[in-house]
Amino acid sequence: MTTRVYLLGGYQTDFADNWARNGMEIADMMRHTVLQGLAETKLEPKDVEVAHVGNFAAELFCNQGHLGGLFAACDPAFAGLPASRHEGACASGSLAMLAASADIEAGRYGLAAVLGVEQMRNVPGEQAAQYIGGPAMWSGHEYKEARYPWPRVFSDVADEYDRRFGLKSEHLARIAEINFANGRRNRNAQTRRWQFNERSFTQDEGANPTIEGRMRKQDCGQITDGAAVVFLASEARAREHAKRLGIDLNVLPYIKGWGHRTAPITYAAKVRASAGEPYVFPHVRGAITDAFKRAGIAGVEQLDGIETHDCFTSTEYMAIDHFGISEPGQSWRAIEEGAIEIGGRIPVNASGGLIGAGHPVGATGVRMALDCFKQTTGTAGDYQVEGAKTFATLNIGGSATTTVSLIIGA
Repeated sequence: MTTRVYLLGGYQTDFADNWARNGMEIADMMRHTVLQGLAETKLEPKDVEVAHVGNFAAELFCNQGHLGGLFAACDPAFAGLPASRHEGACASGSLAMLAASADIEAGRYGLAAVLGVEQMRNVPGEQAAQYIGGPAMWSGHEYKEARYPWPRVFSDVADEYDRRFGLKSEHLARIAEINFANGRRNRNAQTRRWQFNERSFTQDEGANPTIEGRMRKQDCGQITDGAAVVFLASEARAREHAKRLGIDLNVLPYIKGWGHRTAPITYAAKVRASAGEPYVFPHVRGAITDAFKRAGIAGVEQLDGIETHDCFTSTEYMAIDHFGISEPGQSWRAIEEGAIEIGGRIPVNASGGLIGAGHPVGATGVRMALDCFKQTTGTAGDYQVEGAKTFATLNIGGSATTTVSLIIGA
């Protein structure tokens, strides 16, 4: 980073909430999250100079676009506030983070609000699957035959790992089991009260039915209502904030590095491009190593944990070797060794991730950044990684079309 961009804190909604069932709409979710975030962070609306909103599909789920205007309606002090909406499928929140960071680095503004938001449980589940299906891939050109398009895509990712390296379903099931267990520790996790039995993580069609191909029920991330906000600041504004709160500036984490790459939109094009390469998605590995280089770290050994995109268990399986926790194709070793569990060598998704905590699409990248803030300030509660000082995110949109990685540390 050319200048430091600090995280002052933020707020996440309870991902178990169904906002439509509670008589609320996306504007209510945005206002609640922003105002609660200001209160949690001890900021005033007048402190915010610019806003960036991450959202994927409000037009489809809510018949609502122009979310910058909804942000400006959250409080009278926001009238006239510059606000923008960013879309990159499941990486929308991370794109908003990058845009806000760029504003601060350029010196345009000193304090930015980054809000990620998605309302998805106001339609039946199969309709929701279609709303987040075609629009995030090349609509009408790929996976037209699939009832559930994204489970089919990430089943194909599992098949590709199997073809290249071999893959056992037990290792995918273990990822799910870990993330659901982590979610039980998280008071904002969608699945924290879910119950499982000895058959839940097996290939039992009653307890864990097939959704598409290799993907079973527990392999899948959730359809979630939710929002998260993070406040980013320049060093000068962060110093003022720290002084006002009576804390040392060095307590506040900042964005140490970032990576952002975009690949051709179809899954087939990506897999063809990686033929003969050690990584299934070389551009994802590139986004991660770009973040490492900008942060001035040599590799994954200098991280204390990772919040990664586990829209499906196969996505996390991919992230394990792409981060370098294992050699390419050897993610199963890290799973068997317990390396990715809380207390392991490099905990992954201590929050529960998308499988355990939930996946309100446009909010996920912001929620990941907020969890990094919590981990590196020792405020993650029951899912705290002991001694955490540096955390990473990996947020992908589509079939790893849009990839963003952040390194956040105190």
